[in-house]
Amino acid sequence: MRNFLRARLHRSSYGGALLFNAAAFVLPALYSTLVKLWVADMDSSMVVTTDVYTYIGVFAEVLNEGLPRASWLVIGDKASRSLGERLGLAHTLILFQSILGLIMSIGFLAGAARFADVFVPIEVRAASVNYVRISAFSAFSSALETAVAASTRALDAPDVPLVISSVKVTLNIVLDLLVISRFHVGRYKATVNMQAGVQLGCNLAAAFAGLAYFLIAHRVKTKRLDGPNQDGGHLREDASPVDDQCEDDNPLPEMDGYLPGSVLRPSLHHLTVLLRPGLIAMLESAIRNILYLWLVSTIVALGTTYATAWGIFNTIRWGLVMVPVQSLEATSLTFVGHVWGAWRHSIGVDNRKPGAVPNRTIMKTVRPALISLGLALTVEVPLAIILSVCGARPFARYLSGSDAVADVTAYMWRTIDWCYIFYAASTQIATILLATRPPWYLYQSLASNLLYVLPWAIACQAAHLDADNAWTYHRFVFGGSLVFSFLDVSVVIALWVWILHSGRAKLDVFRS
Repeated sequence: MRNFLRARLHRSSYGGALLFNAAAFVLPALYSTLVKLWVADMDSSMVVTTDVYTYIGVFAEVLNEGLPRASWLVIGDKASRSLGERLGLAHTLILFQSILGLIMSIGFLAGAARFADVFVPIEVRAASVNYVRISAFSAFSSALETAVAASTRALDAPDVPLVISSVKVTLNIVLDLLVISRFHVGRYKATVNMQAGVQLGCNLAAAFAGLAYFLIAHRVKTKRLDGPNQDGGHLREDASPVDDQCEDDNPLPEMDGYLPGSVLRPSLHHLTVLLRPGLIAMLESAIRNILYLWLVSTIVALGTTYATAWGIFNTIRWGLVMVPVQSLEATSLTFVGHVWGAWRHSIGVDNRKPGAVPNRTIMKTVRPALISLGLALTVEVPLAIILSVCGARPFARYLSGSDAVADVTAYMWRTIDWCYIFYAASTQIATILLATRPPWYLYQSLASNLLYVLPWAIACQAAHLDADNAWTYHRFVFGGSLVFSFLDVSVVIALWVWILHSGRAKLDVFRS
């Protein structure tokens, strides 16, 4: 029984990975909520300024949903790739993403005033420019953190993202208590810019701590890959207990002789392997987030009350509410990628036309996503009901100090809370496409954004919106898109199954 539980809760099993991922996601979500509380304590009119950090994160998300999302298909393919090759790909991903994040941060620093003009209400715009400048380098910390987290999850090391989250939240809470809380040390008046500086410093420290932990944790394996072992030169990744629902059909390939350490270093060769699926994911993210930011700019223009309500609404929906969805998504991506890689290895990784795929193989591939779907619905349905009945308004009232903002926020949540149940479902089943056929993931996203979101975004521009009538349009944009996306991805998944089962599939080859 003890060995059974150990195997089921090991980090390389579905259950163990889910526990690590949930812990890694819940800590930042909890802190993002505490940030609003700290700032509301200092000056409730500046709560809307903290949304700048979120909007910089949306720009950074275009990078973070590019190459890192190739991890599940490329780095997660442990059936066809040696541990050394997977580590080399991870190191390349981390270095390349960090460089891109640094370049983006410098751009935000240079354009801080213009950024504030677009994404901060006019009432607090002048006071928010320095906040933008300080937060600019959050794009760099986010790029580094995401690259480390995605690559290590694909390497069956979800403890690394947990280390990052633990360091980040622990440092943030301690320093916030010492520097910006009402109990802070000293007699100075805490400001929102101090909070931004503390948050940036902690995020950078956590990202580098996670990177250091990852490199040290794999040092022993790296040494083994640098030379022949004691068994006559056969090098392979150590086996670990894996949940039988996602267990590979084939053992990891053994490699004869001496494996040079150069395979572990970042290289252009590894970058080219990551680029093709990564660019597909980046294009999808760019289109989706550009439309979102376009809509956000119209929201900010409606004034502080509406913009603050929208920011608090986002704190609710992307905070603790979405932790189960994100945790289950990361877990599903990992194990769908493992099973798909094992099957591709069994038929030959360069085989583009495998013929009719048996139902058993298809079901084994989608099983992690279906488990995640069931768990997501079990959690999100009652959570949405509870928040609608008694949670949204008091939370918004405390943060904003305004009954008007609280009423708008509660109305926003009450009108489209049920749509996030569809979001939870579509997120889980979409992992099947992202971890197996990235172009198909792009196609379903394009259909959703170009056929539904874009027409509504244009309508919002054409209509003369004010704070009284804007939500009439925005509820259909943000809530309706979630329902449309669920229907869209369901149709694409059904087509994916039919094409595989009928033998009409022409598979992609994401190898050098």
